[in-house]
Amino acid sequence: MRIDLHTHSTASDGTVRPAQLVRDAVEVGLDVIGLTDHDTTAGWRPAIEALPAGLTLVPGAELSCFWTPSNSWPISLHLLAYLFDPTEPEFARERALVRASRLTRAEEMVGMLVADGAPITWPGVLAIADGAPVGRPHIAQALVAAGVVRDVPDAFRSEWLGARYHVPKRDIEVFDALRLVRGAGGVTVLAHPKASKRGRVIPDHVLAELTDAGLTGVEVDHPDHEESERVALAGLAAELGLLETGSSDFHGTNKTVRLGENLTRQSVYEELVSRASGASPVTSREQWPIAHR
Repeated sequence: MRIDLHTHSTASDGTVRPAQLVRDAVEVGLDVIGLTDHDTTAGWRPAIEALPAGLTLVPGAELSCFWTPSNSWPISLHLLAYLFDPTEPEFARERALVRASRLTRAEEMVGMLVADGAPITWPGVLAIADGAPVGRPHIAQALVAAGVVRDVPDAFRSEWLGARYHVPKRDIEVFDALRLVRGAGGVTVLAHPKASKRGRVIPDHVLAELTDAGLTGVEVDHPDHEESERVALAGLAAELGLLETGSSDFHGTNKTVRLGENLTRQSVYEELVSRASGASPVTSREQWPIAHR
């Protein structure tokens, strides 16, 4: 089986609509796809309603988290949550707060850019988002369209959205996130934890503490992991008893990665499913609303 457990649609910061994403997954030969938009389940229903025969959808979300060292600024983390009950009240409320914070943050960043002379507007950014939750990629696309930067990655450099015009958003403390997902019957995989090209990464002892707190797996094969980082992470996962996943982190045209660029072993996927109790993988559109286990 060809299994890609980390993808994004227009429900968050991807450029492909959920219905098209599942069709594209079949086109590239995937058997299983995980839909993991940032802090939202909004893409689940349209993806399920368009689900082609022969494709299994793993409903999930990528949670915006942080861990704070004792002597430094918080480090950003992303936690992949799979097969949770989307209606569980406490977890649903926390995701809603994170999404509301993202919108306020985006509007503030646009205001800062406009104040410094960037020829973009908030209505223009909303038009680019086209109904999707507004995030930094939409602001980046506006900057590209205005000729301010060369491309979307250029917009994320430190002189633009990476630092100078960066506004912090509300994230979930990572141990709280583990508790919330577990309370909703889901399983968790830490996304790209060794991707040093993205910025600071957590020390190894934190991964051990997360494992003790209920973390199920770790994303080893990821486009932003160098080979040395994959090797080191695989060794840690084996030592800690964590499941090892691989995925594309597909975002459409916002990134150059392809669907299925990295894959998860079938045995790992089956183990993830066996440990979840909040929802089941979806194999047909008749399974909406998500069948609780």
